[in-house]
Amino acid sequence: MTWRAKADLLVVGTGVAGLTAALRARELGMRVLVVGKDAAAVGNTAWAQGGIAVVRPEERDADDSVRRHVRDTLEAGAGLCDPEAVRSILEDGATAMRRLRDTGARFDTTGDGALSRTREGGHSAFRVVHAGGDATGAEVQRALNDAASSEGIPVLEQHCVVELLHTEGGAVGGALVLDEGGRPGVIQASAVLLATGGFGQLYRATTNPEVATGDGIALALRAGASVADLEFVQFHPTALRSEARDSGRRPLVTEALRGEGAVLVDVHGHRVMRGVHPAEELAPRDVVAAAIDRRMAETGADSVHLDATCLGPALPERFPTVYAACRAEGIDPAVEPVPVTTAAHYSCGGIVTTVDGRTEMPGLYAAGEVARTGLHGANRLASNSLLEGLVLATRAAEAAQRDLHRGPAGRKLLDSGALPAAPVVDRATLRAVMSAHAGIERDAAGLAEARERLDEASVVRPLRTRENVEDASLTLTAYALLASAAERAESRGCHRRRDHPDTDDRHWRRGNALRLDVSGWLIRSASGEMRAVA
Repeated sequence: MTWRAKADLLVVGTGVAGLTAALRARELGMRVLVVGKDAAAVGNTAWAQGGIAVVRPEERDADDSVRRHVRDTLEAGAGLCDPEAVRSILEDGATAMRRLRDTGARFDTTGDGALSRTREGGHSAFRVVHAGGDATGAEVQRALNDAASSEGIPVLEQHCVVELLHTEGGAVGGALVLDEGGRPGVIQASAVLLATGGFGQLYRATTNPEVATGDGIALALRAGASVADLEFVQFHPTALRSEARDSGRRPLVTEALRGEGAVLVDVHGHRVMRGVHPAEELAPRDVVAAAIDRRMAETGADSVHLDATCLGPALPERFPTVYAACRAEGIDPAVEPVPVTTAAHYSCGGIVTTVDGRTEMPGLYAAGEVARTGLHGANRLASNSLLEGLVLATRAAEAAQRDLHRGPAGRKLLDSGALPAAPVVDRATLRAVMSAHAGIERDAAGLAEARERLDEASVVRPLRTRENVEDASLTLTAYALLASAAERAESRGCHRRRDHPDTDDRHWRRGNALRLDVSGWLIRSASGEMRAVA
């Protein structure tokens, strides 16, 4: 190894969860080190448009409450939310929001100085606060970056974590990392927090940035932790259809447009959501996304249209990010409908954690999209994600600090000094296979074919470059997702099986957890073999 570093807490990820945890850990007196694959501002957080769903006692609808927010979340989660986790996390929302504003985040206000609130799909009240109209994530990222810089928190940009390392007592005690020049090094840490976001880059169309390659899922699995509910991939109903982009990130057309009156129409001008759900355009995302996919199949079109012309001249000021993205495609959304399509957006499942961010592996914590806390269930309620990241990151830092005082089990770090190798599938092939067989609708035959095609295309490569590390992470995450989707023989939330169209509460009103055994096989966390991947 060419270099070494030490910290009390190693944070992997520079988005809302990573930097929030780093700031709280610094407040608690911990030595913190943050690593990120790209520049600190690059990640899912900066692209979040909708806002933060939170009930603040001093500013809320007269009939709104945390209890009502809990009810909306449970309804969207289609029976798989953990009610206690939902209540616990949402109750902390107002405090998390206050802490975020204390770091310098500025949110949109009304004429009397109160925070502006809007409503999004699945919400029964106006409780979503936003910044810059539709640039909430960018403002949150800016504020956290500035706060981390002013606090002197070291952030290693362009550093890629290859694998987590264990102590002689079995705890996670650090990480093997490639620096910006591709040189390997070891960071020893009493606690490691994964805040790496999602895995949208598994699909040809996604709202996620290029860094969303499932790194945290793969790192946790290889370290011995369990993941759960990976089959629940939320596809955003309205990503801008781009003539110039065949694959990769698509600009997001925020759900808040529909919250303020925009409607979905097909290529013939017929309403897409009429008669599909009582809430029509404000139905939960899985319902809207599935309806759009069906209508595109029926009409043979590659998009539907979002008609937001009802907002007229107010649209550019209220939704500047959407407006700029549309204008870049030659579309004026204030006067003409916007072509939109579905795109992979958010992973409702992830690394199994408590509501304090602890995993089953001592020394390993997770927060944000990479974690599965029980908040989202089978389908995330709009704008609950930034809130969860804020709450869980703070709690995870506090949990790590408490656990640190108890003392780790075996402090000596086990480090072979060798870069590992892992199965890798070419990214273009991986995206094509997953998009064809593990998108919004799946069936057993397609999932089996996807696994066979990955087996045929898989090559074991040493993880000497960031590209190979990312492709290995995507490959392992794809196998885990396919195994979970094949196992859940029902349709629920954002997991839809053509061959099992009904919801089966008798057998499947439960989580679907798996892990890697010592031989590299994916197995159910409870019992039973699922799939060999290495």
